[in-house]
Amino acid sequence: MKRYINKIIIILLAVTTLLVSCKKFEDFGDTNTDPTKSSNLDPVNQLVLTQLRFSGELTINERTSIIMTMPLVQQIGGAYYTRYGFEYVKNRQYMSEMWELGYPNDVLNIVDAVERSAKDPLKTNLNAMCRIMKVYIFARITDLYGDIPYKQAGQAYISGIIRPEFDSQQDIYNDFFKELTEASAQLDASKDNVAADIFYKGNVAAWKKFANSLHLRLAMRLSKVDPDKAKTEVQAAYAAGVFTDAADNCITNHADVQNSYADIRGNGVSVAINQYPDEGRPRICSTFIKTMTDSNDPRLQYIARNYWVNPDKPSERLDVTDQVKAKMGIIGVGPGKYNYDDFLGAIEVDLGNGRVVQVPNNGQKVQLANWMITNDAPYFHITYAETELLLAEATQRWGLSLGVNAKTHFENGVSAAMKQLALFKGGPVISDTQIQNFKTDNPLPPGNEVRAIDTQLWVALLLNGPEAYANWRRTGFPVLESAANAESTVTTTPRRFEYPLTETEQNATNINKAIAKLTGGLDDWTARVWWDKL
Repeated sequence: MKRYINKIIIILLAVTTLLVSCKKFEDFGDTNTDPTKSSNLDPVNQLVLTQLRFSGELTINERTSIIMTMPLVQQIGGAYYTRYGFEYVKNRQYMSEMWELGYPNDVLNIVDAVERSAKDPLKTNLNAMCRIMKVYIFARITDLYGDIPYKQAGQAYISGIIRPEFDSQQDIYNDFFKELTEASAQLDASKDNVAADIFYKGNVAAWKKFANSLHLRLAMRLSKVDPDKAKTEVQAAYAAGVFTDAADNCITNHADVQNSYADIRGNGVSVAINQYPDEGRPRICSTFIKTMTDSNDPRLQYIARNYWVNPDKPSERLDVTDQVKAKMGIIGVGPGKYNYDDFLGAIEVDLGNGRVVQVPNNGQKVQLANWMITNDAPYFHITYAETELLLAEATQRWGLSLGVNAKTHFENGVSAAMKQLALFKGGPVISDTQIQNFKTDNPLPPGNEVRAIDTQLWVALLLNGPEAYANWRRTGFPVLESAANAESTVTTTPRRFEYPLTETEQNATNINKAIAKLTGGLDDWTARVWWDKL
């Protein structure tokens, strides 16, 4: 697979002529217009590009995942550059990157790919895959911002619209369900083979399950704002066929490349962490550590590691976890604090063979294990573990008949989440005995079943910041204490991203209608998107 990803660079070199404007930051109209648009571009290249960019584009994944969403849900923090999410320090530019880089690249290409492939009767499977990918791309954007340009986005090529209207998130979600239902049904193994597809190499059956599992994820977003609609869509997704085992996982297996802002073959989330020196890397939040410690989670010992900070290159660092843990236990960074807060004096640890090293404060605070953040680490888009946990919640919330009871779905999800760590290069194999012990010690607590389910989903979604943030906003679980401190610009956890200033300048009439619908009529990150209800 890595050789396959490396071959994709040939496509990416050709992609420089795709639908990307060189004036992407000047005007939304400019980002929708490219007079050099190819008349014979193969939409499969556009699909592959958007697939790889989703987890390989460095700026979006750094700003959105590492700086904002993972710190906002208290999975990581402590590094100075994570203060924007970890301590609620507003930075509108960081909140804008998903929009300003997503619309002129991912949205334009996938919208055009859907249009191109729809005109070719020999590309019906490619068209269905592009429709599914379009939903996946737009879902990440609307979940962060709320109302966004959707139906008219990317339409300048087709109809000349350069300042698109904003669609309500409710209308967008209704169209998501329609598109996923139709695209799943459209897929036909007897039709065109899309072998270049990164997710499944054209496997139609796998794409059907991906579409239906994405349908399930999005249906659960409506659990509070419209539970009747949520139940209907959950049942439709389940009946159409969601993931049934780990072999169905949607994963991008990245190449061992230190991404630049032009080369997107490596894992953008991992590279976003590794590009900083060790002392500046985020540590694991104490909230995350306490949750795993309290449940005696066998994953913690593998995920949370201590490293001797010289040298900085992760592959060359010395793992001193056992020695530090024996003296200090497992120490993370508290909510709203920096790595240097609660400062710890250096300790000596014996590495054997007469070698003793000093481990300073930063080395005593645990960080993500090396095996989790390699350049070629797999990126999990949607997994069997997530699917089972969502089915557990739906069953528990509404008493739906979804194959098995909530307890079984929950245990299936937990087991899958633990086992999927072995898919990382050098990742741990959690034994069946360890998994059974965890399930025995952590049954679904009567009266708090949903809390337990979604807390486990929060753990399983580590390294998928936008999804962890969305699910936390939807459910409120796990319960997170405020991380506000003297530097914070708000006192409670922000609920959305603010719109880019460029959009307010260039598309004022349309964006003002969307802003008027937000809490207090203000474009503020404490306002809530449509599905985020108390």
